[in-house]
Formats: sequence, structure tokens, C-alpha cells
Amino acid sequence: MEFFTKEIEGVYEIQLSPFEDERGFFMRTYDKKIFEEKGLHKDWVHENHSLSRIKGTVRGLHFQYPPRAETKLLRVVTGEVFFAVVDLRKGSKTFGKWTSVILSGNKKNMLYVPRGCTPGMCTLTDDVHLAYKVDNYYSKENEDNIKWNDPDIGIEWPVKEAAVISERDDNAQSFKKFKETKEGIDVYLRQ
Repeated sequence: MEFFTKEIEGVYEIQLSPFEDERGFFMRTYDKKIFEEKGLHKDWVHENHSLSRIKGTVRGLHFQYPPRAETKLLRVVTGEVFFAVVDLRKGSKTFGKWTSVILSGNKKNMLYVPRGCTPGMCTLTDDVHLAYKVDNYYSKENEDNIKWNDPDIGIEWPVKEAAVISERDDNAQSFKKFKETKEGIDVYLRQ
């Protein structure tokens, strides 16, 4: 595994290293020892798998407030996805900034998103399977989201309009409202 830092502290693209032969391939998608050496090991409490059937499907920007803030380790099993990550951590040098990465089953890479940052995605192919680990339990009382295409954040999405989007994501709050009401997510930058 190779770890590549992104423009936001604590966000990493991780390139997996498959062993390939005439049968296909084998690869380790998580190694506690390697993640501990990088200071990124978490007690993953569950793993999720989602399917997005249609190219141009948008999900996010989803997050949870403390004490239920989440670290996520995202991997596309099949298909290709544009992921954007926005830093919402109060006091962060990159608060309100974003970075992006394309994850794909063919590229065999992952995205590590720390607590206080929020990922959003847009599928670049049909039939995308996404598997991801989370280090905290889902909490309806602590969840929130910000509009995926908020102009104050300015993410350069690969689409102007979502082909498919949930009502919740379509009606999400603005970044301006989030800043006015919450001023950011209060988490330690090195969690």
C-alpha cells in the first residue's frame, strides 16, 4: 500500500498493491499494522456497501457531529467515482476548502477521510459498488449535510446537474448557513 497526502490534513489517497496472475488478482484492502505505522488505524465499527445504478448519481455531502463524528475509509469495488472531500473542522487551516480524487475498481485505490471532513460523490459510470468502513455508529440525531454544489465551496464536479439525487441531498443546507449556525465541527485535527 502507498499513502498519498492530499491538500487537506488527514485526507489520504491509498493505492493498493494487487498480486496478479493467470487466475486474476489478490490484494489486501486493510492491514492494521500498516495503518498503525501511519497513525491511521481506527476501531472500525461497521462496513457498508452501496450500489449506485446510474452514471451521474450524486451522494453527499454527509457528516455527523461529535460525539458521533466519523472517519471513513472508502473503496470503489466496481465502476468509477469522483469523490470530493470538504474540511469542516473548526480551526483548521483548510476549513471550507476541498480536495478530490477519482476512485475506481480498476485503479484499486481508496480514500481515507478523517473526522470533521465530509465526503461527497458523483458516479462516473453505471453500476458503481462502493464499500466503506466507518469508525463510529450512525446517529440520526447527529447527522447533517451540506448542499453538494454549494457555490461558496466551489467544488468542480464532473456534472452540472445530478442524474439521480435524494430529496435530502437536494434540499441540504448551504455552507453559509452551516457556518452561521455551527461555525464548524469541533474535533481534534489529529484524531
